[in-house]
Amino acid sequence: MLDNHSILKRCLHWCVINPTLSRPRWWVRLFRPLFTRCAWTSHIYHSARMDVVPWHKFELGEHSVVESFSCVNNAVGDVLVGEHSRIGLHNTIIGPVTIGSHVNLAQGVVVSGLNHGFKQQDHRIDEQPVETRQIIIDDDVWIGANVTITAGVTIGSHSVIGAGSVVTKSIPANSVACGVPAKVMEHISR
Repeated sequence: MLDNHSILKRCLHWCVINPTLSRPRWWVRLFRPLFTRCAWTSHIYHSARMDVVPWHKFELGEHSVVESFSCVNNAVGDVLVGEHSRIGLHNTIIGPVTIGSHVNLAQGVVVSGLNHGFKQQDHRIDEQPVETRQIIIDDDVWIGANVTITAGVTIGSHSVIGAGSVVTKSIPANSVACGVPAKVMEHISR
């Protein structure tokens, strides 16, 4: 409904997100427990920046953790985290992202399903529409330190991504991948 009413959509967006700070206003953060789903056994550290809005889902499964100084943003797509998963120190997670169960993200990982538009020469970059593509990290995956995972990527179950890699294409299950851009180096036999 809001897509047909651009003025109403802009007003609502302004009421929810501070345009200067680019994060939800204090009153939205105050009511976050009412529109997010976090298991009782999960934990979000106080220093984590939770830029979570009510029009997309945020779910954190049983025994999962969002560690200190991480930023989670669901403003452009759902962020869903399974059970026994860890969003490591100083990670950035921007939806749409689905993270399975028993997934470990080391420190400094960036997982972003968002890309900014830039091809319209007659508009500033900050005026151009954004593009989003779903990222899926299946169950039982280990992401090394300082990895970047770009929009549209799927990482198959029981895979390892080496530290410092940039993942621009999907990685099949049971793989070890590393490099810039990340390539499969080894298959893990089960």
